[in-house]
Amino acid sequence: MPSKIYKKYFSLLAFTAPALIIYTIFLLIPTFGGMYYTFTDWNGLNQDYSFVGIANIVEALTEDPDFINALLFTLKYVVFMVILQNVIALLLAVLIETRTRSKGFFRTIFFMPNMISLIISSFMWTFVFSQVIPQLAEKAAFTFLDHAWLGDPKYSFYSILIVSLWNGVGYMMIIYLAALQGVPQSLKEAAIIDGANSFQTLKSVTLPMITHAVTICFFLTLNGAFKVFDVVYGLTGGGPGRSTQVITMNIYEEAFSNNFRYGYASAKSLILFAIVLVVTLIQMNVMKKKEVEA
Repeated sequence: MPSKIYKKYFSLLAFTAPALIIYTIFLLIPTFGGMYYTFTDWNGLNQDYSFVGIANIVEALTEDPDFINALLFTLKYVVFMVILQNVIALLLAVLIETRTRSKGFFRTIFFMPNMISLIISSFMWTFVFSQVIPQLAEKAAFTFLDHAWLGDPKYSFYSILIVSLWNGVGYMMIIYLAALQGVPQSLKEAAIIDGANSFQTLKSVTLPMITHAVTICFFLTLNGAFKVFDVVYGLTGGGPGRSTQVITMNIYEEAFSNNFRYGYASAKSLILFAIVLVVTLIQMNVMKKKEVEA
């Protein structure tokens, strides 16, 4: 009997070992290595470096206004993305689910942008913002479009938001569609018989039944929004100036672009990790309670 148990666990280990080894080499070891270098002044190249304790973390939080501004801009982006991406995705999913025909067509159309790399999407939209929209404003008299979408700090944030939503809404929509298909039709019909309108049915019947999907989508949106890099890099490069620099760009710049302060950049990464961890745990706990109440 013990030999069978050992053989079973050995088989499981044999199947999972390749993935576990790759995961350890390319994720776990660099992660713990980065945490170690957080407390050093290593520049990423020299073999000699000194242990500085929490000096890097203190400097990032108290003496680096560019990092603080990047953090605040990232938090602003996260708030807008979490709300808008989930609301738009849910509305699209509800609208598509209510259709009796062409569901597959609309699912494909709205999901298609997600199949394009975000950096490529950014380059495409750079052309739209810099060439197409000015022509529309001039030729079609759409004067409200006549803005420097990438060069004006007032509008560059909205250009980043537009491209991010265009690329990411379709993925969340698919998750919501899958959840909506699991809502029993009999519950909706009972609500309609009781006199509930479409909004009341959505609020009181549909949403409580898809809370698990909302939890997943909120988690994915939070995780992706905090780690945003490519769309900002492709559209504005963090400019004009540093007005649209996100925290990941600030870390990249610190480690590889100008200063080559790898230990200091690792400290900023650790701060980002801590923020994401705390926000995610709070979000998961809140949403889990909502699921239990539902």
